[in-house]
Amino acid sequence: MIIKRILKHLTETRLAWALAAGGLLPVVWGAWHFGSGIEPARTPSVVSTAQHSSAASVVMATPASHMRPIVAAADGSDAGKITTAHKPIATETAASQSTPGDAQSAAWFVVPEMRTQIQLCQALGPAAPYCIEGVDSADACGCGEMNWGAMKPIPWQAFAQGEYVGPHRLPHTPEYRLRVDDSIEFIYRLTREMSSHPYELNVGDEIRVESLTDDKIDRPLVIQPDGTITLRLLGQVRAARRTVDELRADLEERYKTYYKVPAITVTPLKVNTKLEDLRATVDSRAGQGGQGRQARVSPDGTVQLPGLGSIPALGMTLDELKREVDERYAQIVDGIEVTPALLARAPRRLFVVGEVRNPGVYEMNGPTSVMMAISQAGGWNIGGNLREIIVFRRAEDWRLLATKIDVRGALYGESPTPADEIWLRDTDIVVVPKMPIQVADDFIELIFTRGIYGVVPLQGSVNFAGASTF
Repeated sequence: MIIKRILKHLTETRLAWALAAGGLLPVVWGAWHFGSGIEPARTPSVVSTAQHSSAASVVMATPASHMRPIVAAADGSDAGKITTAHKPIATETAASQSTPGDAQSAAWFVVPEMRTQIQLCQALGPAAPYCIEGVDSADACGCGEMNWGAMKPIPWQAFAQGEYVGPHRLPHTPEYRLRVDDSIEFIYRLTREMSSHPYELNVGDEIRVESLTDDKIDRPLVIQPDGTITLRLLGQVRAARRTVDELRADLEERYKTYYKVPAITVTPLKVNTKLEDLRATVDSRAGQGGQGRQARVSPDGTVQLPGLGSIPALGMTLDELKREVDERYAQIVDGIEVTPALLARAPRRLFVVGEVRNPGVYEMNGPTSVMMAISQAGGWNIGGNLREIIVFRRAEDWRLLATKIDVRGALYGESPTPADEIWLRDTDIVVVPKMPIQVADDFIELIFTRGIYGVVPLQGSVNFAGASTF
């Protein structure tokens, strides 16, 4: 009988302590949680459906250790009411005695200084019904890295099943400036706009000279490469870089030596031969179509265009290059407009060396960070020093820059918003060095295993009975 009473007493004592601990744990946890202002990490577990988007009862399956005090709605409605599938044992009585209309009663447990306003997670739909908690680096406000204790609801699934498409995001750069090896297509178009100045005849233009007095003067003429035409009785007369009226007046005056009233008329038959020659040079209608010319920015920063020669392009935007080309063409020919279009960017390369599985050169097809580069290289090797990764960079004037970063916390899942997860630039070199213990191991391997023992091999055995032999 005495033994049974002792066992019964011990059992009741253990149960009481268990009940007390079960009721005290959530209170202590809640006090620490609201006092520190840090959101504890919680598993997303709010169950929501499309019909529960507004005034609906939401069931939260949060573990008891992560429960927060929930204040009932003041108007007694069901909006904002949250029930739980795992209530603390010591708080069931307090929760059952509270009334829906009492704004001072808690749904789980009563801690007056912990009451807060609860906002329900609005589900997007059946494809993304859960409220996701995480850490937003924008909340750091320059105060250092944030830890997992700063978790809060964030818009993680804004596009639900369309997350693979994602948002449009901000542009990679405010403006793109051309660089060496960029490929550009220059598209030529006839403006067919009226010129603001009279047309001047050019070499290769065709004209017809006629006289009402003597029809023997009538003949079609082509302006020669020296800019002249040959006429009866007059011989060679300069015609290039003259307007039609200027040439007619000159011929009229010259023929007055032979005729009292020459009555000369000059009729242009074929003009704009420079423009036609340029069109023939860039004509691609028999191939890929249109009138254009492809060019690549050369190492000296220029592009070659017909009729213009070398045009500076390095560091220009496409709009700036268009204005430069149009102004240069306007000095030699009228009626043409050129539009440059970027066909292909110069290749961007990234170098990853050191303690990675696949060191080498990798193409940068988009924005790339340090962890992305390590992932492209197949991940890091055991023994790689992730706390002291070196990044070498060449500046605009080719001077060498270097920085040391620490991404171990991020790669081990300890830091949600690592400050050292920096963006990389073209030709950056990422070096993952060895840890000191790995360096020491390599030293021993090189000096002893391959060095001394390789030259003078020592063999022996140990007899634990008390003798050793070599």
